[in-house]
Amino acid sequence: MARLSAWLGAVLIAGLCTAPASAQRVERGGEPGVFDFYVLALSWSPGFCALDGDRDRNREQCAEGADLRFVVHGLWPQNERGYPSDCGPAGRSPSRIAMEQAAGLFPSEGLARHQWRKHGTCSGSSPSDYFADVRRARDRVTIPPQFAKAERDQDWTALDIERAFVAANPGLRGDMMSVACRREVLQEVRICFSRDLRSFRTCPEIDRSGCRAREITVKAPR
Repeated sequence: MARLSAWLGAVLIAGLCTAPASAQRVERGGEPGVFDFYVLALSWSPGFCALDGDRDRNREQCAEGADLRFVVHGLWPQNERGYPSDCGPAGRSPSRIAMEQAAGLFPSEGLARHQWRKHGTCSGSSPSDYFADVRRARDRVTIPPQFAKAERDQDWTALDIERAFVAANPGLRGDMMSVACRREVLQEVRICFSRDLRSFRTCPEIDRSGCRAREITVKAPR
């Protein structure tokens, strides 16, 4: 029994030591307004739908002919290590007036409400102000023309995707963003902002969490 316990302990420690670098500490129920910077997550809709489009909750985003490209996944309060989540109060929901601020930003109203509950409640802002900040951050980013006009599947490296965004956005650098993928398909681009959303900023943990696939397929809109 002692040998078995020792062996299990060694396996557990080895598993912890080989945990992916992208894993982040989540502080549920954090204090609203206490965070270091923002991350704007822009989802590449064709890639997301290729991987998860068969789920009912994604029907609106992935409907045939939707022709969506980069859409807002969320604006996330972030700390230098980890991030706060679900800062409450539980059950609080944005008003219809607040939801008007989110119109045209998220691919669905359901996602907008989810992002408010999980991330917006940690911003220290009202729902209306949070969604206004989402729009400010989104308008601050220029989508490279290679993605704005893509009509066929393409193979990219994560580094080249970053370089395209850097070239299109003065002040942005590769250590201020990351590219996320799953099964070698582009999922989203995450860009780090200062708390006041006036400038891009470095974010080592986000930068390290990027896709490690040698090549990434950038799916074309269907």
